[in-house]
Amino acid sequence: MSEISFADFKKLDIRVGKVLSVERVPDTEKLYKVHIDIGKEKPRQTVTSLVDYYTSDELLGREVVVLTNLKPAKMRGELSECMLLCAETEDGSQCRLLMPEQSMAAGCPVT
Repeated sequence: MSEISFADFKKLDIRVGKVLSVERVPDTEKLYKVHIDIGKEKPRQTVTSLVDYYTSDELLGREVVVLTNLKPAKMRGELSECMLLCAETEDGSQCRLLMPEQSMAAGCPVT
């Protein structure tokens, strides 16, 4: 894995957001389409492979840590505008969302 400089790290816009909706992406085994309120004009949509780790009910309403300034990309025909931050074991058997220690208002930058 390559290292990045602190200057590159400072470019990341990491925020706390609240999951507003979760639905399975049709014709996929592991993908959810998730809408997240990050305190901006409109919610952001992401496509995430968390089906094996979380039910939609476990995600709905949860505060999560979101990388918001990724270039949007299409995944299985769905637009992904941000990324939920997770920690995963090397073998992929476990994956945990990063969450704020305490509840915060949507859109608060993580410091």
